[in-house]
Amino acid sequence: MFKQLKFGGFLYFSSTSGGAQGNIRGYCCVTKSMGKLKLNILFKRRMVLVAAMVASVCFSLWSRPGDALQNRPYADLKLLHFGFSVGVNVQDLEFTHNGFVGPRGETWGVEVPSFSPGISANVLADLRLHPHFNLRVSPGMFFGSKEVVMLSSQGEKLRQDIKSAYVVVPLDLKMSGERIGNTRPFAVTGVMATFDVGKKRSELLQFNTSDLYYTVGFGCDFYHPFFKFVPEIKFCFGLTDILRHERPDLKDNPDMMKITQSLGRVQSNMVLINFYFE
Repeated sequence: MFKQLKFGGFLYFSSTSGGAQGNIRGYCCVTKSMGKLKLNILFKRRMVLVAAMVASVCFSLWSRPGDALQNRPYADLKLLHFGFSVGVNVQDLEFTHNGFVGPRGETWGVEVPSFSPGISANVLADLRLHPHFNLRVSPGMFFGSKEVVMLSSQGEKLRQDIKSAYVVVPLDLKMSGERIGNTRPFAVTGVMATFDVGKKRSELLQFNTSDLYYTVGFGCDFYHPFFKFVPEIKFCFGLTDILRHERPDLKDNPDMMKITQSLGRVQSNMVLINFYFE
């Protein structure tokens, strides 16, 4: 029975067997270099700062007295309207290790040490359900990449660059506040199905082509004379295990299976910053 422990920058696995053999312990030293760790912390801080700035701008504009001339006063009364969006996405992977010990007594740890923003484009259909609730579907394409680093307890280091081209189908419930002037804040929640249409190669790790995400976010509607501009930040949390555990393509090279065998589960997460024009 394996236990997964974290201490400092190390990921530690231990297992205990009874009898005279005593305790069998293995560890996986998943030490993150300080430069990459600082990069991750800096990136996360920037994302939080961007989210806070968008929220503060929306709140300050929304809280102003509504004495300005309203643009497009009947825009939110339409039963159905359309639009499109462009934006950026950041993809991450969350690995759950199981403490597998390789034939040479080594254990492996896997991580995504840095983030590479990608681009996204969607079309939008918005159905008005209530003065404060809208059902939105926005199919589109996400392009991005991520570098996976694999470290062994014996100092061996492997890398894999994963490029993704997702067809995405988000379905969201938009919950809007009161419009004041030409601004209207909102929160959004929903689910998003993704299908990776990128070409698959025989790599150390392979992932399923489909996934499902729970999404939550917020933004603000800005009403202009001829269109509505809608910046939105959304956080997406993968719900399924996307790791492909069965690898018949590696039957002639079983040593490459050691990384897959070291992982119990892999989940995908994303941060999306979209700009809608409606």
